[in-house]
Amino acid sequence: MAEREDYSAIKYLYLTTTGRRTGLPREIEIWFVDHAGRFYILAEHFHRAQWVKNIVADRRVRVRLANRQFTATARVLDEHGDAALYQLAQQLEREKYDWGDGLPVEITPDERDFVRRVPNRRVVRVGHADYENERVLMEEPGRFQVVERF
Repeated sequence: MAEREDYSAIKYLYLTTTGRRTGLPREIEIWFVDHAGRFYILAEHFHRAQWVKNIVADRRVRVRLANRQFTATARVLDEHGDAALYQLAQQLEREKYDWGDGLPVEITPDERDFVRRVPNRRVVRVGHADYENERVLMEEPGRFQVVERF
């Protein structure tokens, strides 16, 4: 089974939203944590943050993380409806950055966009992509190719 990528040494991710008024891309540099295949960022100014307002208007985002880029869906967590995850995101940020008092936003990478090739591997069994199985099979014309999420 593949190992999950360790993002603990990476301090920032770069989030690009679509401006709700202009339609132009808006990029921010922001602290993040990862958990269960998703990323979490905190808005210091809660719903007043312009990038949060952009996400409320259009949940589709782009992310740059280290040398990777991918598309994703973002959502603002609800303090009551997502209470456990809301608190977990804040706690993980406290552990990593010694600060965690903002509004959590969850970023879910698009599975197809969030894979990398694994060289020199043979397919021995066909599987499917989910959060429990980190191996993914993608079909190319005439053959299967093993890839892994990172």
